[in-house]
Amino acid sequence: MERLQYRGTGRRKTSVARVRLLAGNGEFKINGKDIADYFNYDTLIATAKSPLELTETADKYDVIVKVEGGGYTGQAGAVRHGIARALLEADPEHRAILKKAGFLTRDPRMKERKKYGLKKARKRPQFSKR
Repeated sequence: MERLQYRGTGRRKTSVARVRLLAGNGEFKINGKDIADYFNYDTLIATAKSPLELTETADKYDVIVKVEGGGYTGQAGAVRHGIARALLEADPEHRAILKKAGFLTRDPRMKERKKYGLKKARKRPQFSKR
């Protein structure tokens, strides 16, 4: 029999995380690896787990994540967003807590595009008077 599962999609910069929450004992897998093996930094692990810690549901759910695109920081943010959305689907009572912490808001900050005549988005070539 299939266990009851809750889904949430999280996004941050160019990263997309597809999160599944299953009733369990707190196992956390990202792309088939344990979270400690996937994210090398404690800060990223703390970021990814923060919605579970905040709602005190870390030991109630097994978390399975497929994440792609971007770098580690963006991916950790996407995982956090996805978990928050999945928790909301699991229990709407958590909305006030997650909303206050800002975990339900999609962070709109993206890399600015490069402009012609410039080396990067805003970096200019060196000015020469003569």
